[in-house]
Amino acid sequence: MSTLATVLLLWGLSLGPAAEAATFVDPRPDLWAEAGSLREPWASLTLVCRAQLATSAFQLFKDGVAVGQVHPDEGATEWRFPLGAVSEGLQGLYRCRCALGSGSWTSLSNPVEVTGPGTLPAPKLSSSPVAWVTQGLTTTLLCRAGLLGVTFLLRREGDPQFLEVAEAPRDAQAAFRVLRAGNYTCSYRTHEDGTPSEPSAPVAVEDMAQPPAPRLSVGRGRDAEAAVLAPGEKFSLSCKAPLDGVEFQLRRGGQEERSGYSWGTYPDRINFERTARDAGLYTCRYRLSEEGAAWSPDSAPVELLLSDGPLPKPRLRALWSGKVRPGQDAALRCEKPVAHESLELLAAGEVVASAYGPSEDLVLPYVGPQHAGTYSCRYRSRWPLVSELSDPVELQVAEP
Repeated sequence: MSTLATVLLLWGLSLGPAAEAATFVDPRPDLWAEAGSLREPWASLTLVCRAQLATSAFQLFKDGVAVGQVHPDEGATEWRFPLGAVSEGLQGLYRCRCALGSGSWTSLSNPVEVTGPGTLPAPKLSSSPVAWVTQGLTTTLLCRAGLLGVTFLLRREGDPQFLEVAEAPRDAQAAFRVLRAGNYTCSYRTHEDGTPSEPSAPVAVEDMAQPPAPRLSVGRGRDAEAAVLAPGEKFSLSCKAPLDGVEFQLRRGGQEERSGYSWGTYPDRINFERTARDAGLYTCRYRLSEEGAAWSPDSAPVELLLSDGPLPKPRLRALWSGKVRPGQDAALRCEKPVAHESLELLAAGEVVASAYGPSEDLVLPYVGPQHAGTYSCRYRSRWPLVSELSDPVELQVAEP
């Protein structure tokens, strides 16, 4: 995790006894430009770097090179870097960062492009919370320029009648509420009779009859269509939606099991803590917070199996063809039917390679004649459950 994600502000709770999570804020600073006169913005320009937390130092970069660093006498949250009249030597892409203490820095701020007389760099257009519209959801397009106090213009492709205008006298961005699908761009002007800037890159907004389905997985951050559990074993099902602030529902066999909201580090997902008692197909869905909002379609199902015996055997596949040249690595893929914690590659009954996490690949490094022979693999779903051995695969090593 980067330094910018290590500032703890508060604690949040997710559904379930083991689902508490820390919420972090990004301390990356904000950078914008202020002009002495918006009619002649390049005649006198100042770059303003604003920190999210009080800091002991500000650093300014131009085209990737540090060009200024200041140390306020006391903790400050803002610093102004005067550029004056913009000459060719001052044109470029600027960013700033702030000290966090103990020699560490925040990540770099948003970029601000400084051009010259007669030109205005294109703004950036983004969507929030998602790039689609549906009943019960307010979708917003955010247009951001590098210059403070300009007027923003929003257009929809193919619709000459559509033009939304927003003034931002004390800001460098404007928000537009979007109700219809289409391809949108934005631009800005510095004064009423000024020439607009180049348009932003387009943002496509889709029209959806209902929100897209969420994703359900066994465990946190692991995609799996099935898992084998021992009776009474504790596990979690993680349901992830494409946006924050929704109500989640866990279902088994089409019937509701549990529901709830998520807060904390990841407000777009929830972990349903469970104890393995009932096998079957589980799905999840969500709905928006507006009253009367419809449920999304169900996620793809996850199958939970209960077993005290061996797991189904995997399939081992060589990722090479023919004979392996001496000195090369030999990779094999252990394809398993259910989620796994670890993989093991065996030769003559002995484990010769292992792997942990979601990867299915096992590697024999720097192969020599001694590696020739037959190999099988197995996986462990959750200790102590272990699978049967796969069918063997033969490794042949070429002559040196």
